[in-house]
Amino acid sequence: MSIQQARTFPHASRTLPGILKRQAARYGDKPLIASPSRPIAYAEAPDIAACCAGRLAAGGVKAGDRIVAYLSNSMEFIELWFGAAWLGAVLTPVNTAFRGAQLRHALALVDPVLIVTERELLAHLAAPDVMPASGARVWVTDCAGGADPDHGLEAGPVPASGAPVAARDAKPGDTAAILFTSGTSGPSKGVICPHAQFFWWGVLTGEALEITPDDVLFTTLPLFHTNALNTIWQALLAGATYAFERRFSASRFWTQASQAGATVTYLLGAMVHILLKQAPGPADRAHRVRICLSPATSRELVEQFRQRFGIRSVDGYGSTETNLVMSNALNGYAPGTMGRAHPGFEVRIVDENDCEVPNGAPGELLVRHSEPFSMAGGYFRNPEATADAWRNLWFHTGDRVMRDEQGTYHYLDRIKDAIRRRGENISSWEVEQALLSHPDVENAAAIGVPAEVGEEDVMAFIVPRRGCRPQPDAVTRFLEDRLARFAIPRYLEFVDELPMTENGKVKKYMLREWGVRPTTWDRDEYTGSG
Repeated sequence: MSIQQARTFPHASRTLPGILKRQAARYGDKPLIASPSRPIAYAEAPDIAACCAGRLAAGGVKAGDRIVAYLSNSMEFIELWFGAAWLGAVLTPVNTAFRGAQLRHALALVDPVLIVTERELLAHLAAPDVMPASGARVWVTDCAGGADPDHGLEAGPVPASGAPVAARDAKPGDTAAILFTSGTSGPSKGVICPHAQFFWWGVLTGEALEITPDDVLFTTLPLFHTNALNTIWQALLAGATYAFERRFSASRFWTQASQAGATVTYLLGAMVHILLKQAPGPADRAHRVRICLSPATSRELVEQFRQRFGIRSVDGYGSTETNLVMSNALNGYAPGTMGRAHPGFEVRIVDENDCEVPNGAPGELLVRHSEPFSMAGGYFRNPEATADAWRNLWFHTGDRVMRDEQGTYHYLDRIKDAIRRRGENISSWEVEQALLSHPDVENAAAIGVPAEVGEEDVMAFIVPRRGCRPQPDAVTRFLEDRLARFAIPRYLEFVDELPMTENGKVKKYMLREWGVRPTTWDRDEYTGSG
């Protein structure tokens, strides 16, 4: 069966329980989830979902209740995803890096009846004032006893079994999950994601990657974000197999992919850089991976990646709130771009007044889709942010892009991250791409800082490769052939690491708080210019 045939599935069946039952009958004993500990075949997935739902129901969870998954990538996470959907509860994955106020905000917002976690994360739940006042129950996946004696938190093991329950008659527009935004610029928002949104993620991404029943989809991205969650739907709809690791490891990635039998994998732009900067070795080609999804990867890196690892890279554009709006594999391969809009999506690029700008002019990307419930339903308990983002009947992405005469879209920056220097608009993303092409740079981020003259100066934070000590003046000379002079950073700060979210995004608000420091190198001081 081709992934395109999923488009013919009746609308009413476009829910997780509906797809689990449909594909169980079609694919039988074929592996759906590959895991050395306890794999799941298509045929047994509905029974696993029904039994998990039974445990949840016995624990007092009802349809519509919210269940927090404060978990690393694991089979327990996936079973909870299936069971919650089967029962009609709402899964709310929470970033395992959340601590203190971040964690308190997330739990208070969704007010769960149950939190499922693992022992190494209990201490963060037990911190003062973190747990919601309503007193959610806590289950621990790797806890063998009753109340947790180490943290003083009333937590018990996940019940060993539960009588299976019938699947709730879910509708495609029902909320399947609440996913948190990255929180790179403020408190994370809870995005209301219906079943049909995940269905269309699976269809559109599966088509872009040309997934077939013979594929093994391998990810190391966290299940608490949409990428890894919707990859399960890609596998389900195509009859393929899903494999995962607990977290990304550059040194072990290709060995893990080979062991999983992976043919398709999922990377972020920063991961592409990191893999390319590993020492070459036999594992580079000792795998079966034919294609990867790698958003925000430059054309130069796409070619380097193909030459070294033998893998075709597909870029695309989507967010937790939208879907796979566009792909650079559509209507002619366009590496290094966002690609073109998928049929069914309306796309506009507008100015600050929501008026459309001509081709070649930068503006904010606005999108909407013709398929019902294929995009998020807003921000949970945040009507003001919902009204602002969905104003004038379009979702405002906050991304600054440009469309060329051929209808291909090019990413420029997040609007809030664009830098304005002496009348020029500078893309922080383009500055970062140029820095990352330096052989001694492991990672980099660019921001605008207040200038003595004009609006802002460009500042870059650089993480050197292990064992390397690039000289700042040499770095700026390296950029002279890669950036306009006005875009070359005035300030360079070398750091051991950047503050990152779990899905690989830099917390730029923290960099802005750091700003220019006594340790910062100033190009104007070095050259005597101003």
